[in-house]
Amino acid sequence: MALEIMADHIHIFLKVPPTVSPAGVVKILKGVSAKILFEAHPSLREGWKKGHLWSPSYYLGSVGDVSQVTVKKYIEAQKRRAVGRPPLVNSSND
Repeated sequence: MALEIMADHIHIFLKVPPTVSPAGVVKILKGVSAKILFEAHPSLREGWKKGHLWSPSYYLGSVGDVSQVTVKKYIEAQKRRAVGRPPLVNSSND
């Protein structure tokens, strides 16, 4: 597994059996993480439209001919690439 948390998105590299729906994995990750964050920080719910922490969209890809090492290096490099980018502004409070 590899994980990198960015200002406006996350990269997660997981191994999931072929019998498990990728969309189901995303739904579980978003649902459980939102529940934990909202329980720990109830005031967060007020700052997001309709009380939803995550947007409904996501990107998901499978790895075939690329090694796990290559994918993990890519994910770990994302934080370094973000240095120097302007900070994001939460526009949900407009």
